[in-house]
Amino acid sequence: MISRRNIRVKVMQTLYALETMEPGTIKPGTATSLLKDKLDQTCQIFTYLLYSMVRVAQYAEIDAQARASKHLPTAEDLRVSTKITGNEFIDQINNDKGFQVNLEQWKMKYLPDQDLLRKLYNTLAASDNYKTYINTQERSKATEKEIIEYIYKQILIGNESFVQHMEDHFLHWGDDADMMSILINNYLNKPHLFNFLQLISQEKLEYARELLLTVIDKKDYCLELIKPKLQNWDPERIAAVDMLLMEMGVCEFLFFPTIPTKVTINEYIDLAKAYSTPQSGQFVNGILDNILKDLEQAQQIQKIDRTKK
Repeated sequence: MISRRNIRVKVMQTLYALETMEPGTIKPGTATSLLKDKLDQTCQIFTYLLYSMVRVAQYAEIDAQARASKHLPTAEDLRVSTKITGNEFIDQINNDKGFQVNLEQWKMKYLPDQDLLRKLYNTLAASDNYKTYINTQERSKATEKEIIEYIYKQILIGNESFVQHMEDHFLHWGDDADMMSILINNYLNKPHLFNFLQLISQEKLEYARELLLTVIDKKDYCLELIKPKLQNWDPERIAAVDMLLMEMGVCEFLFFPTIPTKVTINEYIDLAKAYSTPQSGQFVNGILDNILKDLEQAQQIQKIDRTKK
């Protein structure tokens, strides 16, 4: 469920962190430990977003009880609907044992801002979408899903305060935000297929670890291939991220036989555009393309069909 693009971003971030560490502070296992922390945070963000959806929905019960407990409740106070708390997707999330394990392990039950939670619920309760939902007597899978999607897209992600809340608690929220919309959509389509205790497949975990360690191990060799292509460029003045992305790309050319070279180049062009300078996409493209031509001419590229593996 976590994309290879996101894996590449985490490996890039880990490599960058290693390069900025003081000499002598990197111990055996430091690299893989840093990578694990970054991958864990992606899983934490996904889990917390679902938890936030649950908490906003469950606030209907808090609101109903508070308004009914007034000294002189109005008729409107006594008619607060709690229908959303019985939404099948909210039940599915909340009753998942793996989800609850993650909440406890990562201590996420202590993160929500109660004042923000109240404001998010009030925004939801005032919306036409919510009023239509609670006034529709029959429940259907389509309407149950529709209101949860609305909570995610409009009430949470559409709220500047909530986005700021995510930025405050999750260092790499900006890197994962776009992917989270895809993951949430995938979850709502097939919630029963999600294993919260293994949100990243073993295959992708192995790919992440292998890519990281290969780039570290083959760094000198990669630089031997990259530096001659820089021509008038001073390697010391090239953006550090560009160099890391090119090293990663070269490693994928040579040591990851199931990844097509075209996929590798396109991925690293996109990452250069997103994480480096405005000219980086074109720069990385040119260097990797030239290196690939040389490697192909020397018959050093050996790719295999993943389906035949």
